Amino acid sequence: MEFQHTACLGGGVIGASWAALFLASGRSVAMYDPEPGVEAKVRAYIESAWPAMAQLGLTQNGTPDAISFHPSAADAVNGALFVQESVPERLPIKHATFSAIEPALSPDAIVASSASGLTLKQMQPGWVDPGRFVLGHPFNPPHLIPLVEVIGNDKTGCGVVDATEQFYKSVGKTTIRINKEVPGHVANRLQAAIWREAVNLVVSGVASVEDVDKAVWAGPGLRWAAMGPTMLFNLGAGEGGLKAFCDHFSDTFNGWWDDLGEVHLTEEVSNKLVEGVVAEARGLSPAELSQKRDELIVALQQSIKDLR
Repeated sequence: MEFQHTACLGGGVIGASWAALFLASGRSVAMYDPEPGVEAKVRAYIESAWPAMAQLGLTQNGTPDAISFHPSAADAVNGALFVQESVPERLPIKHATFSAIEPALSPDAIVASSASGLTLKQMQPGWVDPGRFVLGHPFNPPHLIPLVEVIGNDKTGCGVVDATEQFYKSVGKTTIRINKEVPGHVANRLQAAIWREAVNLVVSGVASVEDVDKAVWAGPGLRWAAMGPTMLFNLGAGEGGLKAFCDHFSDTFNGWWDDLGEVHLTEEVSNKLVEGVVAEARGLSPAELSQKRDELIVALQQSIKDLR
């Protein structure tokens, strides 16, 4: 198995989720996080994530016991051929982490950052040679959501992005390659665009937080789980395809786009959203809501995995 031994730097929710997935695939994981008590937290997260991954058929070759914890980032990456970095998203911390691990890395090792907001160019100054450093941004939680956005640039070594995508696919991920660096990459920008209008509909009094959420999961969200928006609109015009769709609906969409809201997360807006979320939760705790989310994600994944 390629990249049999891996390392995860950062033991928060993202790092622990990556570790669970790598373990499930039959690989070993070396973990580093300076936070006291991180081993107990990571092991508890992996234990709670394992049943869902088992339902998806991801754990047949793996064991949650193949994880070790290390006193330094350099010690954790020693001997690892794939390193997933998920330390806090602040450039000084990223740069310090890269400087610390670079001398200890195997020459063939690939380091992928989980960064959601930072670009590759912003992080590369932490390296003497960034040739084997890429961005591998997951969608939370990584052990359940297949998407990984992979980015390299002109400083990335030949074949490194290809090898990164192959590794992610081997642990059950679906990758997209981003050809131009932009803040937020692709999926977060799409998510931000949808949420901006969701917030606008709430603050404008069009609908409640719960009903806007419901409009997504009971409507287009179901279709988006099957295909992306452009392909769906291509199908929406029948035999005429996307060309016929655009010819027919261009004025309609241009009018909607011109009318979309411009909102910012002020304290007043945030408070209104929080009130709506509390009402929608109906007394369920964050842990209970997360469990419900994960159960729904697993059920959706199980229902479509054989059709892809």
